[in-house]
Amino acid sequence: PIETLSNRELEVLQHMGRGMTTAQIAEKLTLSIKTIETYREHLKQKLNVQTGPELLRYAIEWSLDQS
Repeated sequence: PIETLSNRELEVLQHMGRGMTTAQIAEKLTLSIKTIETYREHLKQKLNVQTGPELLRYAIEWSLDQS
């Protein structure tokens, strides 16, 4: 499923995996919090996870695999 993500979605996932909050990601990427929340929803759909905590766990595990 990672292959289906856009560059921006990958960027959001990467920042999530590093422990950044939605607000921190929004500030770093100079986007609104609402936009980051939309990216998170797209990530949940594309990665087939149901909840925010599941998405966060996925992001952390993926981020560790990239290290």
